[in-house]
Amino acid sequence: MHRSRPAQQPAPGAGWRPAPLLAASVILHPLALGAVFVQPTLWPWSLVLLAADHLVLAGAGLWPRSKLLGPNHTRLPHTAVARREVALTIDDGPDPQVTPAVLDVLDAHNAKATFFCIGERAGAHPDLCRDIVRRGHAVENHSHHHRHSFSLSGPGGFVRELETAQATLAGITGQAPTFFRAPAGLRNPFLDPVLSRLGLQLASWTRRGFDTRERDPMKVLHRLRYGMRAGDILLLHDGHAARTASGQPAILEVLPVLLDSIASAGLRPVTLRQAFSCA
Repeated sequence: MHRSRPAQQPAPGAGWRPAPLLAASVILHPLALGAVFVQPTLWPWSLVLLAADHLVLAGAGLWPRSKLLGPNHTRLPHTAVARREVALTIDDGPDPQVTPAVLDVLDAHNAKATFFCIGERAGAHPDLCRDIVRRGHAVENHSHHHRHSFSLSGPGGFVRELETAQATLAGITGQAPTFFRAPAGLRNPFLDPVLSRLGLQLASWTRRGFDTRERDPMKVLHRLRYGMRAGDILLLHDGHAARTASGQPAILEVLPVLLDSIASAGLRPVTLRQAFSCA
């Protein structure tokens, strides 16, 4: 199945260039060690500099919307803003108890969304994953196992998680994912070169509802709607969804009202692929 790449998409295997912070970190290490070799009494200062460097790198990895470790889509491009578009992104599925109802709500509002699917779950529910694409939505890469230790992985671990999910999702849907979202948005400096090698773009979000732990749908709605504007990337979950007081997955109580709010604001929900392919 042929499909065009979104604008700004690097070709798989394209040369990777480290972000300025990473380049500075690489230069700092031999300089600090060299200073100790030339003047051994400088070792405490060198140790402090290296420790500070590692703390900054760790902090950047713990900040999901950070661009310090490499490119990271936190908003849609200016052209999508001009078209009054927003992107609904739905994580951690597919879930056979939740995703079909989410798809029905989206159909009823003529809205399109991006589903960041876990490869292992997609493999367990391939027909559901195919249905997402059949209804005009996009399936993207959210790792294969969605482990809590994902951000502690080295290059080999990242390659295994992303490549396995890529193969699984492409085999099911006929479309190789274009975007990747890290589990919980957490990562480390080894991720960016792997994304470049696989031709994937990192996407986080503009605002999120914390609907995996928040049981009050009005609080979830407030976090998503307050200050919402064209170009926003909104995050909800069909997998690992918190249950409201009525026992419903939070997304099923939030999504219809959110879509009405989006329409009332004159905004149009599109997939990330649609937003970036027209950039």
